[in-house]
Amino acid sequence: MPDTSGHDHASGTLPAGASVLLERRFDLADAAATDAFGARFAHAIEALRDGGTNAASEVNAFHGLHVQLHGDLGAGKTSLVRAALRALGHAGRVRSPTYTLVEPYTIAAPGGASQAGRDLQLYHFDLYRFSDPAEWADSGFRDYFAQDAVCLVEWPQRAGGLLGVPDLVFSLEPDASGEGRVLTAYAYSASGKACLERC
Repeated sequence: MPDTSGHDHASGTLPAGASVLLERRFDLADAAATDAFGARFAHAIEALRDGGTNAASEVNAFHGLHVQLHGDLGAGKTSLVRAALRALGHAGRVRSPTYTLVEPYTIAAPGGASQAGRDLQLYHFDLYRFSDPAEWADSGFRDYFAQDAVCLVEWPQRAGGLLGVPDLVFSLEPDASGEGRVLTAYAYSASGKACLERC
């Protein structure tokens, strides 16, 4: 049975051989600290995209970001996504994808329509309702990960190991006081590491 607690972030979800390039711990004392981390994460995404856009080499181009979010119900996964979306410039409602399974967002590039090719596609997944990893395989969601988009996945362990190796894993747990959260972040790719270094 897959781990649903989020405490062992790699248990049953990452393919053998996946190795952590960088690990960092963030103490988030309250909702404001979670929002602040979400804003730093958003700015790190923007910096990665700008680096890819301005780079002369295709090697440095932005090819999307796959982030897995682990934690119990109420751990703050959706709150973190909401804070990042706000910092990226999304002004509309941010719904939890618990029932829709995925909520898509298009973040307009600075400069408006003339920069349409630079719009950021972000997909927020919640796989909590999956009862079998085969549901992931049947969903057709894999295509979203091939679009140079940012894909944020809550409850990734419900897909077993079918998601592949993420760029980043964010694991959220209550802190010792019970008032705040501890976020432990793991980078598994060069782009994930570059993003985490900016958080």
